[in-house]
Amino acid sequence: MTSNPSTSPSDQPLTPITTTPPPPRNDLRYIRYNAAHEDAYVPAMRQLISKDLSEPYSIYVYRYFLYQWGELCFMAMDDSLPDPMVGVVVSKLEPHRGGPLRGYIAMLAVREEYRGRGIATKLARMAIDAMVERDADEIVLETETTNTAAIKLYERLGFLRSKRLHRYYLNGNSAYRLVLYLKEGVGSMRTNVDPYGPPPMPEGLAAPEPALLHENGREW
Repeated sequence: MTSNPSTSPSDQPLTPITTTPPPPRNDLRYIRYNAAHEDAYVPAMRQLISKDLSEPYSIYVYRYFLYQWGELCFMAMDDSLPDPMVGVVVSKLEPHRGGPLRGYIAMLAVREEYRGRGIATKLARMAIDAMVERDADEIVLETETTNTAAIKLYERLGFLRSKRLHRYYLNGNSAYRLVLYLKEGVGSMRTNVDPYGPPPMPEGLAAPEPALLHENGREW
């Protein structure tokens, strides 16, 4: 067999080489927030959470939660990455208007390529367990009515839809308030004011517009 003299090996078309990123590792590390590492954790937290928000939170929102309830914040870390934080949950726990001791899941986010592996569920369970250990009566959160993945996640954890909040978010979207009752009879406990209404305002002052305090990612 003779080769075509007009064609040299260098003239042959090259087969493209494609590479795919390695799959996420399974040996993730789950840790509680440590204020001693605030300078590393908070920027990574903001970057991760802001990708799923219609409007970014200011640094003061993070400080509000972390300075008072840092023990209710948990993170999923993949130490093989330069930026290892791949998931985070931020919560708080305080008496609710003279009634139940209420936990609140304010933020829950997982890096997109790590979703579908149960990371959000594990982080939510860690936050719930931490609030149960601190004698919480109930836990609440809000999520967009169109965020079916997040709604299913929370309902699997036992949350119930308690109220639809019209145009709750700053982007104009509505939300469901979901509640997880941890003790019998909590749902019938009386508070000093309407538990779903705005806080009382001094006479002559108008109530502010609802703040964007919680929004979950579209997928898990």
